[in-house]
Amino acid sequence: MLKIFFSPGTVALASHIALAEADADYEAIKLDFANAAQTKPDYLAINPKGPVPALVTDQGILTETPAILLYVAQAFPDAKLAPLDDIYRLAEMQSFNNYLCATVHVNHAHRMRGLRWVEETETAAMEAMQRKVKSNMSDCFHLIEDTMFKGPWVMGADYSVADAYLFTVGRWLESDDLAIDDFPKVAAHRARMLDRKAVMRAMSEQGM
Repeated sequence: MLKIFFSPGTVALASHIALAEADADYEAIKLDFANAAQTKPDYLAINPKGPVPALVTDQGILTETPAILLYVAQAFPDAKLAPLDDIYRLAEMQSFNNYLCATVHVNHAHRMRGLRWVEETETAAMEAMQRKVKSNMSDCFHLIEDTMFKGPWVMGADYSVADAYLFTVGRWLESDDLAIDDFPKVAAHRARMLDRKAVMRAMSEQGM
């Protein structure tokens, strides 16, 4: 059985949704971030990096959302969660997923995790980073809305693990002081995702 470690409100929701979409046999294990469970020896033995998600497989442990999503899509090909038969479209999907990982997620993290980049005493730098989050996230989502999103799903007609990822990251817009309605395609995508049984299952298992 696969094991997915998560904390509600984090990017781990994307991997959780993918597992539910694949109808995989998995156990979802919640980490209590309020009590810093991600820093405790038991979890660090699983994922020395600390964050979620971490996916325990019979071959080893995977971390990083793009890697986990691709693993799920390839491990459960009948679920058709990625264009596995088209190397260009598969790379295109990975390009989208890596943009969410390396740019959008990082921009969002500057609002609450500035200590990754500056010392605690550098309050002016911290505040400057936080002020930039809204405009940076706005730029990211306008780029997604205008040039990257094909519709009705990220990759066009076919649903993929990229949709679980976009849905998860898009849920952070409001906390970054942005209105989902300013991005009509992303808003419509969110509504479609909320109607999917796998999304409802993953969110329920996370207590959302």
